[in-house]
Amino acid sequence: MNVVLISTYELGHQPFGLASPATWLMEETEAHVSCIDLAVDKLEDAHLDRVARANLIAFYVPMHTATRMASRALAKIRRINPTAHLCFFGLYAPANETYLRRIGGQTILGGEFEPGLVSLVHRLAANVDAPAQLFQQEPVIALDRLKFKVPDRSVLPGLDRYAWLEMAGGGRRVSGYTEATRGCKHLCRHCPIVPVYGGRFSVVGQDIVLEDVRNQVAAGAQHISSGDPDFFNGPGHAMRIVEALHEEFPSLSYDVTIKIEHLLKERGRLPELKQTGCLFVTSAVEAIHPDILEILAKHHTREDFIESVSLLRQAGLEFNPTFVTFTPWHTPRKYLELLELLLELDLVDSVAPIQYAIRLLIPEGSKLLELETTRAVIHQFDETALSYRWKSHDPQMEPLFESIRGAVARGLERDAGRRAIFGEVWAQASETCGQPSVPELDQTRPVRIPPHMSEPWFCCAEPTEEQIEAL
Repeated sequence: MNVVLISTYELGHQPFGLASPATWLMEETEAHVSCIDLAVDKLEDAHLDRVARANLIAFYVPMHTATRMASRALAKIRRINPTAHLCFFGLYAPANETYLRRIGGQTILGGEFEPGLVSLVHRLAANVDAPAQLFQQEPVIALDRLKFKVPDRSVLPGLDRYAWLEMAGGGRRVSGYTEATRGCKHLCRHCPIVPVYGGRFSVVGQDIVLEDVRNQVAAGAQHISSGDPDFFNGPGHAMRIVEALHEEFPSLSYDVTIKIEHLLKERGRLPELKQTGCLFVTSAVEAIHPDILEILAKHHTREDFIESVSLLRQAGLEFNPTFVTFTPWHTPRKYLELLELLLELDLVDSVAPIQYAIRLLIPEGSKLLELETTRAVIHQFDETALSYRWKSHDPQMEPLFESIRGAVARGLERDAGRRAIFGEVWAQASETCGQPSVPELDQTRPVRIPPHMSEPWFCCAEPTEEQIEAL
């Protein structure tokens, strides 16, 4: 029984979503398991032979970009092996179940997918002569509490082939990745986690996380990115892990993602994050205007965002804010007001330029679809894009989006730097608002880009043409 697990994209990280199920399958079945990460490898040579001999081919789809790219890769996979049982697993599998079944998916697994894969492999082993005829019996969404296993990363490409940490003063660090929790207890309407987990989250045992990090440090990791949707969903659990890691690996740095609401509530823990090696905190600010924040159910305010900037600076932590800068409810004036606030808060050097061109995605099952204000602006569902098309209330926003996206792409292509790209974005926005101006950037202050990952892409973004073509 041959199983091939395939990942297409996971924000530049070595995919936890392959390493974890690989362990489960190797320990609990007799299958021969191999992994392919199309983010760093191409379908050639040994990979072609593995795919051709597979009884089960399972795509890991943890986010929108990964799902789009998996659907594009599927045609080549099917040409190599037209008879294998086809599975899609991960956060975006249930959300796109109808589409994924239409293009050939026979088993769809979301939530805690590892036991479902084990069950599927056992059933396939008993019907190995007719894998494509097996109907799904496993739950599409499973939320049972699991006793997690240590991910087997030996089946994946080396860490040096993935995104690395760019240090503030120059230089880089090999980066690993782990998860201390799954799911999220919050219900932000635009978040893809909510339709699957519905406000629930589960913890990965401290011993599992520590052993996973030990293995990555042994493989060369000098920095660890936490993949938790919110590191402070279980703050006590989170802090025990980083305290133990710092004691064992004093020079190991890390970064985490924390909700604005939690930064304020758990402000007393922020200095300890710094003391245990945290370099920066990512937080999904998304917007600063109360009407948009209410639609997205973010449960923070503009003032909360401003306070969180101050709290992180007091603790000596860098801030990596993310935004959804284009929604149906934005106007050019609101867009420019965000830029003005970033300038006022001295965050221009802290914001990855792609954040200026993030467009709201509304996939199937999104909680945004429950709102009349959303239903009033959406068009038909676009299967190619795996999202509902929408139209802004302000006719100027679509041309502004195209001009901003172009300015960001050109700036990144010529390595213009964050300040220069911000200036281009500002020029486009201020001209659209009818008040052309130049941002008052302090050109005398040395540029100091905070530590950040080399691949600053985020799950709510559309894949670039370069990513698609790389397949």
